[in-house]
Formats: sequence, C-alpha cells, structure tokens
Amino acid sequence: MKNIVLLSLLFVGQMAFAQKYAFVDSEYILRNIPAYEAANEQLSQLSSKWQGEVEQRYQEVAELYKNYQAENVFLSNEMKTKRENEIVEKEQQAKQLQQNYFGQNGELFKRREALIKPIQDEIYNAITDIASENNIAAVFDKASGMGIMFVDNKYDISDDVLIELGYKSE
Repeated sequence: MKNIVLLSLLFVGQMAFAQKYAFVDSEYILRNIPAYEAANEQLSQLSSKWQGEVEQRYQEVAELYKNYQAENVFLSNEMKTKRENEIVEKEQQAKQLQQNYFGQNGELFKRREALIKPIQDEIYNAITDIASENNIAAVFDKASGMGIMFVDNKYDISDDVLIELGYKSE
C-alpha cells in the first residue's frame, strides 16, 4: 500500500514538473496594436476637454466668491444668504460635472471600457488559443510586476500573441 501511495505521489510530482509555462509582456503587446494607441489618444483628448470644462466651472465659482467677498459689506443679510446659496449651488454643480466625467462610473470610465476592453479581450483570447495549442499550463504577465525576478525570453510568447492578432512585432 505504501508503494502505491509513493508511486502516486511521484507521478503527481512528475506531472507538476511537466507543466509548461509562458510569459507575455502586455505593455509590449499593447504598444504594437495601433487601435490601442488610437483609443488612448481619443481618451486623452476627451479627458483634456472635460477637464477644461470642469476647471471653467470651478473658475466661475471662484469668481462668484471673489465678487461676494468684495461686495459683502454692502449686502443685506437676505442678499448675503442668496449669494452664498448661489455659490454653494454652483460649486455642487461643478463637483457633479467632475463626478459625471471622471467618477468611478463616469463617462471616461465608460469610454475606456468601450474602447479598451475589446482589445484586451482579443489579447486574452489570443493568449488562451496559443496556450491551449501549445499545452501551456499558465501564462504570466511580465508587465504586471507580480514579483518575477527573471524570465528567459525563450518562454515569452508576446510576439506569438501579436501574430495571432494579425500585428507585427517591434
């Protein structure tokens, strides 16, 4: 009985050593996909445009506050309250606009999801296809910084992924 358990453990151990592993560099792959670069450029332009709109709103709030400070001594209590409420409302609108554009579920997130996720899905599908064709047990991403100290480039399948996607490597 001991021999059977020992042989079973030896067999399982050999199977573990027989597993093939590969590595990819997702940053390298993405740099070589023109659609990714175009999507990033589009997102950058949108972000700059929206940031300008948000800054303009905050500038309006600052201007209202500055005017309020200058005229404060001449205003009745009722007018002070009205101006203060107006300033607070404008500031809340600016914050809401900022949240709508840049928040967790804001427009920038949605656009990034719409533009980048299909490219990432394509890469993932290419990796899984290559892994299954070559009996690779696991594929690690060198770019993710998961603590890999050394990778022999002969196990890097990044160029294979680019070819699978129909792109040339650098």
